[in-house]
Amino acid sequence: MDIQLHYMIAGQGFPLVMLHGNGEDHTYFKHQMAPFSERYQVIALDTRGHGQSPRGTAPFTLEQFAEDLKGFLDSREIGRCHLLGFSDGANIALLFALKYPDYVEKLVLNGADLSPSGVKLSTQAPIVLGWGLLQVIRRLDKRAQPKWELLDLMTTQPHINPKALSALSMSTLVVAGKRDMIRDKHTRLIAKSIPGSQLVILPGDHFVARRNWQEFNPVVLDFLYE
Repeated sequence: MDIQLHYMIAGQGFPLVMLHGNGEDHTYFKHQMAPFSERYQVIALDTRGHGQSPRGTAPFTLEQFAEDLKGFLDSREIGRCHLLGFSDGANIALLFALKYPDYVEKLVLNGADLSPSGVKLSTQAPIVLGWGLLQVIRRLDKRAQPKWELLDLMTTQPHINPKALSALSMSTLVVAGKRDMIRDKHTRLIAKSIPGSQLVILPGDHFVARRNWQEFNPVVLDFLYE
């Protein structure tokens, strides 16, 4: 790992690692840190090039972010943890669980997608347009590169075969909002493809952990504690 990831930690007990979404940082989970830390050692990361974590020189891909996570866990001698990811963080968590299943006790996927086509067109179209424009601008102005890289994650990644999810054996909770930007059938495909997973659709949009934490938190805690 060519970088040191920034993180916040709270509480004691079994590790619960949380991964934020695209363009965000660990503060996305401000409504989860305190209540979750009453039962777990909560670790909220800033992924590569987000928040206070440096960009580094490695590829800016979800697969690299999963490798960064492994490096972080190894550096803290964490061999087993609960893993909760939101949006791109959920995609990273999914990639990590597929490659390093022995590290994951329980998996929580909030707003994950297996491919860019899983995002509703009303959300994805402006992202693709911005990505295309910045593709040109970044060649003239290097300051546009970081923004382009963020849009590139959402435009070109991830690419996970639903059939691959059958290999996951850890307990998994799939969570989404009723008005999520992820297509409902896509969320249900993820849940259906993971053996024995639980699916919960909560009132709200893509950002239910931040905007409807009153319902999100109990659902996650009940799942982790059962």
